[in-house]
Amino acid sequence: MKASEVARVVAGRIEGGADPDLTGVAPLDRATPSDLSFLSNTRYADEAAASAAGVLFVTEAMSRELPASITRIVVGDVYAALAGVLPLLYPPVPREPGIHPTAILEAGVVLGDSVRIGAYAVIRAGTRIGDRADVGVHCVVGRDCVVGEDAYLHPQVTLYDDTRLGARSILHSGVRIGVDGFGYHAAGGRPQKIPQVGNCIIGNDVEIGANTTIDRGSIGPTEIGDFCKIDNLVQIGHNVRIGAGTVIISQVGIAGSTRIGRGVTLAGQAGVNGHITIGDGARIAGQAGVFGDVPPGATYSGYPARPHREALRVQAAINRLPALLRQLRGGSGADTPSSET
Repeated sequence: MKASEVARVVAGRIEGGADPDLTGVAPLDRATPSDLSFLSNTRYADEAAASAAGVLFVTEAMSRELPASITRIVVGDVYAALAGVLPLLYPPVPREPGIHPTAILEAGVVLGDSVRIGAYAVIRAGTRIGDRADVGVHCVVGRDCVVGEDAYLHPQVTLYDDTRLGARSILHSGVRIGVDGFGYHAAGGRPQKIPQVGNCIIGNDVEIGANTTIDRGSIGPTEIGDFCKIDNLVQIGHNVRIGAGTVIISQVGIAGSTRIGRGVTLAGQAGVNGHITIGDGARIAGQAGVFGDVPPGATYSGYPARPHREALRVQAAINRLPALLRQLRGGSGADTPSSET
């Protein structure tokens, strides 16, 4: 594509004089004259000025950081522009519908139009697969499941019995949906399993990263709302309910029966206790340990998690402890572990 055509597609303004042919997208330090790149942070302005990229996506503010000779496309939102042009430069491989001869479909399976079932996939009895859905190699879809139209199961996904997966949702390799929740009670001095008889309901336009696990409800469903985006290696316990548009980053763990509102962000490695509520629009920082309710719109961080400004004050106080200990000792003694035991 010509840079001018890219500018037209993203409703941007091309500046700098040149109109190169573009064949791909690359980082600033690896881009060639046939690549599109982007500048979204002033800390990379020098790297952008030295880049060999044929053209850069920039905002008005970032454009002022560059020499006038550099060809750029000025847009309102760099990442939205990238999302608009990437499918044109990297068109998806055409998908041929059909059922591989090694796939196993049990009695009562209902397939929509133009479905694709990959090699060695297993579809159990009573399951319904929506139009144009794609069930990848070595996937297992349990009994009485529903897979929505245009859903995409990458290789080795497992849906346990009675799982509901919404339209256009994407499950990456190794995802396990509807597994038994961790439910036991003490009986005779040993843990006794409580049957997990609920199911798992995943909404429309949800994306779930590789090797993430979501438990079925113990009684009633575990629910993931529409447009949720869940990263790799996340664990979501039984009876959790997550509102629409929530984003969960890698290695988050959410214990059972917690309610998470709409538009929440849980950053990497955050841990969330069970039976609590996180309000709409709240933000939980990376590695935070959440043990109580979080109000809507709040930002919490630290361990235990608390309002972010308070957590910063606590951390600052902890950093001053060595000096305070020296003052309590009258200023004597070196700042060593042995002098502070």
